Amino acid sequence: MAVPVYLFLGSFLLTLAFGVIRAWQDGPTSFAVTAPPPALPLTTFLLLHAFASGCTALTGIEAISNGVPAFRAPETRNANQTLIVMALLMGVLFLGSVGLTQHFAVVAGPEETILSALVRRILGPGPLYVLVQAATLAILAVAANTSFAGFPRLASIMAQDRYLPHQLSQYGDRLVFSNGMLLLAALTGVLIVLFAGDTHALIPLFAVGVFLAFTLSQAGMVVHWMRERGPGWRIKALTNGVGMATTAITLGVVTLSKFAEGAWIIVLLVPLLVLLFRRVHTHYEEMGRELTLRRKTGRTGPLASPRFVLPISGVHRGVLEAVRFARSLTDQVTAVYVEITPGAAERVRREWEQHGQGLPLEVISSPYRSIVGPLLDFLEQLDQQQADGQLVGVILPEFIPARWWQYPLHNQTAWSIKLALLYGRRTTGRGRAILDIPFYLQE
Repeated sequence: MAVPVYLFLGSFLLTLAFGVIRAWQDGPTSFAVTAPPPALPLTTFLLLHAFASGCTALTGIEAISNGVPAFRAPETRNANQTLIVMALLMGVLFLGSVGLTQHFAVVAGPEETILSALVRRILGPGPLYVLVQAATLAILAVAANTSFAGFPRLASIMAQDRYLPHQLSQYGDRLVFSNGMLLLAALTGVLIVLFAGDTHALIPLFAVGVFLAFTLSQAGMVVHWMRERGPGWRIKALTNGVGMATTAITLGVVTLSKFAEGAWIIVLLVPLLVLLFRRVHTHYEEMGRELTLRRKTGRTGPLASPRFVLPISGVHRGVLEAVRFARSLTDQVTAVYVEITPGAAERVRREWEQHGQGLPLEVISSPYRSIVGPLLDFLEQLDQQQADGQLVGVILPEFIPARWWQYPLHNQTAWSIKLALLYGRRTTGRGRAILDIPFYLQE
């Protein structure tokens, strides 16, 4: 990653040096070039708009602030030094580019960037020009990777504070935040599709979001210094306050000037995201209160002998394995067959009497060819008959195909039953014990 950065900095600094030498050789006469008349009157808003547009070049600094934990110890000191070097380089590149552009009266065309026009004016269309363009392409490719380094880490911090799903705070097999990268890739794909790959249309979204983050972070630092009141806290709070005011003005100008070009999406999306973060945080808070050991549940002592229901679709080896397992747990096991085809239960009864190992078999008629609904009703009836507060469990025999492409060839009724039991909770308001007994097919 460092090679494209060094290549770009070296080539462009060399371009600036050549430009300064040529400007010095040409003397002040080069300033006599007449600039085209302005298309808009010079107003305060136009100046603020130009200032805000220029500030978008500073948006790379959030990558350093978000990536402080990734720096070598001492992290804060190394991050500060990196930020200072970055600010100096940006100042040299920016002032040098603007000065040379004005000196040589370089104006970019509709199909050429101002940087390309400046380099071509100084170095000509030779190998050095191609080198600078290649270095620019390389640095842009590295810049595109910045979000994949910053967003997953930022998402992990928010996940640790319970404002995003916990999966985003976990490292993957490659010791990176893989879930955050996958989420960012998916969101990036959605933006590319919605905006038809037009990067110019995405700039307003980027600028508004970044300067909103800048303003909030600066305001947070002001509050931090006012609470801590350490050595020199007034100067620090004043510095962050000035930064907050500057970024807030920039945010307002960018929002107003780019509102119709797509910035309204961020204005609408940010409050929705805040509500989403708050809802996620509330869920985790409620979950913590329910799972805490300090809360008395009212249910203590060992459970009575468990009761189980064994749904069967027929009599086969997979079902017999489940029968053997069920009998090893308890004697209170009832097999259930849901008859969706009239007359099919007679054959199942005969085979069950021969292979069912003495377990009772209940047949439920389902004229509407539904399996899950009648089974859930049967479970509730058993609970009401016993009325001891203990819910009957379910043992699910399930055969697993040997190949992935064989899964669509089966109706996966066991999955439907498990989903209904896990997330339905019906009228009891409590969950049931579900035991899945897999039988693996060989071919």
